[in-house]
Amino acid sequence: MSLLTDIENVYFLGIGGIGMSALARYFKAYGKRVYGYDRTATPLTDTLESEGMLIHYTDDPQLISPACRQPDRTIVVYTPAIPVDHKEKAWFASHGFRLLKRAQVLGEISRAKKTIGVAGTHGKTTISTMTAHLFTQTGIGCDAFLGGISKNYGTNLLLQPGSRYVVAEADEFDRSMLQLTPYVAVISAADADHLDIYQTHEAVKEAFAQYAAQIQPDGFLLIKQTADVRCPSHVPVYRYALQDAHADFHARHIAIRDGRYHFDLVTPDRTIPDLTLGVPGLVNVENAVAALAVTSMHCQDDDRIRQALQSFTGVQRRFDYHIRTDRLVYIDDYGHHPEELRFTIESVRALYPGRHITGIFQPHLYSRTRDFAPEFAKSLSALDKVILLDIYPAREAPIPGVTSEIILQQITCPDKMLCPMDHIMDYLAGFTPDILLTMGAGNIDRLIGPITELYSRNA
Repeated sequence: MSLLTDIENVYFLGIGGIGMSALARYFKAYGKRVYGYDRTATPLTDTLESEGMLIHYTDDPQLISPACRQPDRTIVVYTPAIPVDHKEKAWFASHGFRLLKRAQVLGEISRAKKTIGVAGTHGKTTISTMTAHLFTQTGIGCDAFLGGISKNYGTNLLLQPGSRYVVAEADEFDRSMLQLTPYVAVISAADADHLDIYQTHEAVKEAFAQYAAQIQPDGFLLIKQTADVRCPSHVPVYRYALQDAHADFHARHIAIRDGRYHFDLVTPDRTIPDLTLGVPGLVNVENAVAALAVTSMHCQDDDRIRQALQSFTGVQRRFDYHIRTDRLVYIDDYGHHPEELRFTIESVRALYPGRHITGIFQPHLYSRTRDFAPEFAKSLSALDKVILLDIYPAREAPIPGVTSEIILQQITCPDKMLCPMDHIMDYLAGFTPDILLTMGAGNIDRLIGPITELYSRNA
């Protein structure tokens, strides 16, 4: 059964996920009828419905459209976050439907083109979105399946008919990245994460090594200088870093002017001078080095590269400004790993030295909180004020004894507190921050609008 020629309908279980919604948009763009279920309505699912997709929010086989009840005309795509006892999934399985994981579908689609797969425990969404933007704006061209909403294009899917390349975020969760056979593989970090899946850090690193081993013979690996991953011998391996001169690709002469980072890019065969990064944060200079490295291997027009980078406006929920005045700054970020929090907080410190920084953090997953509580506490201790929300469970059941309190106890910043999600706006109504960060991968994004509205009145 071909995904594009032999089917009429695609049914998504968990259609509101960022990776799932990109696939839904892909099939819709190719004329398929798209249906789906998700647990809750969100601005993203509202947008998908406005684009013509039929979605419901109750797990009930009776709600499955009659059009999707013929196994020879419909495939079912599901996210690993769908629980094993999901009623609709069980109905499809018992009635002879073809059920595919999201990663399997992405793997099948991407095999038709040269895939640039961006993997890593953090940084991959920004690097993949930036790479797709650079390929688009320099004229190389690409399709792209992104793990965030590009601010330049207002979507997580880019399609350019006739392009030779597809840029795809390669997710390590559930070993999904191993469904890809990339032409170029980028590995941005290989820190311990998803230990509910991998159990050990060594197993995480081994999965990235397996991913790199699947690179096509005419491709190459680009890996962060400090990533401790076994590299393949059948393709060239290039290292990148922020400023380490021993890396094949690195930045030099980094400076902040007019609130923007300026730098030169050193590559193995040339230096591209006077680059300007259109998004804030020193960590994004490092992300830019990776995206520029891949682009510079496919484009020799440095002026086009320079213009493309300067026009990149970022990704929603990645160091995302919502208020920026002399009196108050509000930034939202998707960071949910201790290293991501550290990068974000350090970047804010660098941009606003001497300012008072308040961070609101929502831990994501009981298992991640249990596994990394000391590391979360260490990163958050760099703030001047810490507000912890309750753990967002996502796909997990509670773990006895694991709450946000185990992070709070280890934070050394004296101004710290717990606050339930449904009380946070009442608290903020009586508190005026200097610099405010919201951080997390759960439903903390629902606070962005209310916080922005609250503080914009006096900003």
